[in-house]
Amino acid sequence: MTDSTSDDPRAPDHPEIRAAVRALCAKFPGEYWRAHDRERAYPEDFVRALTEAGYLAALIPEAYGGSGLPLSAAAAILEEIHKSGGNAAACHAQMYTMGTILRHGSEAQKRRWLPGIAAGNLRLQAFGVTEPGSGSDTLGLATTAKRQGDRYLVQGQKVWTSRAEHSDLMLLLARTTPKEEVRKKGEGLSVFVVDLKAATGGENPPVTIRPIRTMINHATTEVFIDGLEVPVADRIGEEGQGFRYILDGMNAERILIAAECLGDARWFIETARKYATERQVFGRPIGQNQGVQFPIARAFAQTEAAELMVRRAAALFQAGVSCGPEANMAKLLAADASWAAAEACLQTHGGYGFAEEFDVERKFRETRLYQIAPISTNLILAYLAEHVLDLPRSY
Repeated sequence: MTDSTSDDPRAPDHPEIRAAVRALCAKFPGEYWRAHDRERAYPEDFVRALTEAGYLAALIPEAYGGSGLPLSAAAAILEEIHKSGGNAAACHAQMYTMGTILRHGSEAQKRRWLPGIAAGNLRLQAFGVTEPGSGSDTLGLATTAKRQGDRYLVQGQKVWTSRAEHSDLMLLLARTTPKEEVRKKGEGLSVFVVDLKAATGGENPPVTIRPIRTMINHATTEVFIDGLEVPVADRIGEEGQGFRYILDGMNAERILIAAECLGDARWFIETARKYATERQVFGRPIGQNQGVQFPIARAFAQTEAAELMVRRAAALFQAGVSCGPEANMAKLLAADASWAAAEACLQTHGGYGFAEEFDVERKFRETRLYQIAPISTNLILAYLAEHVLDLPRSY
């Protein structure tokens, strides 16, 4: 895998990587994604191809078998997948969940897990944080991990834990100190790496995974945990500091999801542009009408503006500079741009936009997710209001 950039600030970053990703995605056309969407099947062949090409190991340092590329390269990979009509949700979490191990794990833990993840022998694609009773209120989670000698005994439940059925390892956030006993609100939570294959195997396994059928093919699940034993050696960092550790990864997650939204937006814009140019009604292309042109043009402008914030956030992240506001704004603006482009594309296609064979309705459903996940647009606005604009806290 190579990495190159252009001196032209208007040029796409990492053009060689983008071209290679497009070539890979060409082997997985719309028919592939439609079939998997129809059957709610996991795109195993696609994930394997990405893994073998080294793209899911882009952020893992070379010392552990990865490519050691910057976050902007990972963003370029995900953007091109979505721009090509695919969906990286089947595996994108591996890019940001392993960052918790990389930044906060011990050297022994890094050498234990990262080479296998880089080689594709291990999948770390499940992130057990959200719970039925807490939702976005991460500090309110109720799953507990009580230390008993050299192990923790875990009890609880997670929901919207995507890819748990297709992952070997899961990053799990659990409470190790009762909420009423912590000195600071963000303390008392710890992060663990769970061997899902071992935990779900045999008779009466301590972990049960139940798929949730949703509007989109997202391989998401509920995870029930009853008496799971996790070795102390599998805890990442210090006990009680897990919330701080996962916050690091959340900025990367927002930037990478924003890149996917850019890809979706560009797919919608190009699809709408092509259809509006070719579709003839009343003896003229429908794209000749300003009522058709303007929504597409506005979505294009929104997408170009959102890209600037995504690039800025990625640059700050790579420089090790605090980038919470920029990462959140990147996700907000890119998600809004992709949704505007989706609306314009569906409206341009009219009735044909609802036909499965055009892929518009599938992509329309997929990009709608990013208005609410991995963080809702309203929560981003609340964050900006309080932490950037210094307005009174609303919740």
